[in-house]
Amino acid sequence: MYTMDLTGKVAIVTGGGNGIGKAIVHAFLDCGALVAVVDLSFNEMTSDERLFYVQTDVSNHEQIDTMIESVIDYFGRIDILVNNAGISTMDYFVDIKEKDWDKTMDVNAKGVYLCTQAVAKILKQQASGGKIINISSQAGKNGYRLMGSYVASKHAVLGMTKVAALELAKHKINVNAVCPGIVETNMKRTERTIGGELRGLDAEAIETEDNAQIPLGRTAVPGDIANVVVFLASKYSDYMTGQGINVTGGMTMN
Repeated sequence: MYTMDLTGKVAIVTGGGNGIGKAIVHAFLDCGALVAVVDLSFNEMTSDERLFYVQTDVSNHEQIDTMIESVIDYFGRIDILVNNAGISTMDYFVDIKEKDWDKTMDVNAKGVYLCTQAVAKILKQQASGGKIINISSQAGKNGYRLMGSYVASKHAVLGMTKVAALELAKHKINVNAVCPGIVETNMKRTERTIGGELRGLDAEAIETEDNAQIPLGRTAVPGDIANVVVFLASKYSDYMTGQGINVTGGMTMN
């Protein structure tokens, strides 16, 4: 019988307080994992000994080191890292503000670099292998209007995924990326409002446009992405590394 059993595995999920990250946390719990939920803030905190909440800015090296130490103190080890924390800013490329570019790259790219570096060192010391899963985007493979800084950051995530996969393979550490399409989250709803204002459309028109581009006829829910992350965290992905897996309803096929 095939089961996605993660019993006893310790996972860190950045950006785990909401959206896709929250769905990943719950999926891991359903599969028996112990989860460190890492975020800047938490709207809710469940009383569950399998959960450990750590307030962390993933663009801050010192805070990441403290987070890693606290996770090991609480759970004793680390087996899985999901680099999910991400933000978006929107504007036409020629109008992108430097502060918005820097903020997006700090969280989406630098955060992946810092967290991967810190956790990979622990996984190497443990000598038992592990799984690192980066949440990129179909924007890591394509260009999208108004999303210049976000697109650049997600392309960077795929580049880091490939390099880390090559360098860490000999240590039995698999590094893969998931590339979601349009996912119904608070961030996406905000993007529709801001993007609509910039393009002279309302959010409903943007949503209609979104759905029209997807062969499967609907946008994703966070659980659609979490399902693939669980697979990549499980033993069934042991012969995969360096991949950027599309979860886009067919919107992106390359």
